[in-house]
Amino acid sequence: MLEKALYGSKRYYAWVGLLLILSVIGLAAYLKQFNYGLGVTGLSRDVSWGLYISQFTFMVGVAASAVMVAIPYYLHDYKTFGKIVILGEFLAVAAVIVCILFIFVDLGQPTRLLNIILHPTPSSIMFWDMCVLTGYLLLNFIIGWTVLGYEKKGFPAPRWVKILTYIAIPWAVSIHTVTAFLYAGLPGKAYWLTAIMAARFLASAFAAGPALLIILCIILRKWTSFKTSNRAIQSLATIVVYAMIANVFFFLLEVFTAFYSNIPGHIVTLQYLFAGVDGYSNLVPIMWIAAILAFLGIILLLIPQVRRNEKGLILALLSVFVAAWLDKGIGLVLGGFVPNALGHITEYIPTVTELIIIMGVYAIGLLVLTVLFKVVIGVREQGMVGNHSEGF
Repeated sequence: MLEKALYGSKRYYAWVGLLLILSVIGLAAYLKQFNYGLGVTGLSRDVSWGLYISQFTFMVGVAASAVMVAIPYYLHDYKTFGKIVILGEFLAVAAVIVCILFIFVDLGQPTRLLNIILHPTPSSIMFWDMCVLTGYLLLNFIIGWTVLGYEKKGFPAPRWVKILTYIAIPWAVSIHTVTAFLYAGLPGKAYWLTAIMAARFLASAFAAGPALLIILCIILRKWTSFKTSNRAIQSLATIVVYAMIANVFFFLLEVFTAFYSNIPGHIVTLQYLFAGVDGYSNLVPIMWIAAILAFLGIILLLIPQVRRNEKGLILALLSVFVAAWLDKGIGLVLGGFVPNALGHITEYIPTVTELIIIMGVYAIGLLVLTVLFKVVIGVREQGMVGNHSEGF
């Protein structure tokens, strides 16, 4: 089936070519980091996790969001999601690959990855994070590729695939829960030390991931033969808005707890993120943009006329996605390091090398996603031709 990704329009070849060029540029930047070390990044003694880890954290949520399509389809027999469930599974595959690459580039020396494999430490959350991510990648790829292969042959998928889907559903929840535990288990970081960190992660994931999936479905519907029904898109948009409401609600709970309890360690990070502290305010514009976009996305999605209009829907979904990315992909991780254990503030500013590497990682992820979606479209087009021929 992979051969179907080798043929396409000029627009397709141009897109793939662009992604390949960006991937090579990112690889060149990584080789510079590999030779020199993490000193080429904006990381420091006080800020040991930067954009690599923050992007990893956000993309784990995108990967986990595939479950919001799988649950209605596999557990509740919601046939409306039948055509897009495989897109959700392949989106999860590409997202997990991006997550693994961000961990890879953050390690500095990639051979350190062998320490986790050759010397496993079950008491480490990082060990379990590696296990659940690898397992989730394999589950989604096996499920998606097998279903697509049998669909190409005109046969229903074997029963064991359905068993794997039942396993993948709680597994999807586990990958983001374990990632949340990486933060919630650090007592020295007051901003992360909260019992609802996993709940916040899942709520933002179930908003941002399906929002991205809807946008991809709309793009495919416009530029390819793959057609997603309006009912499927509207149903998924409903999931997005309620998940985003839950995400904002959980964040406001954190704000209330911090300020009502008047605990300095919990208050100072929120002050730094939204007002600045002692003249340090790099993240203030970003967090206010995230807050405005979050409420804008919710309001637009709650208005039926806007939600049913394609341009209005795209605007709302982009607002939700960008808001979640700014909050979890930047503010959550970087804000957690303010202040340090001694009460000092060290701001993190990414370098050009870091940004190019991040661009390269995302380009690789988009390339994988493009190839997988092209295979899906090719198989579906072949099925349409076959069905048309049988009609005669």
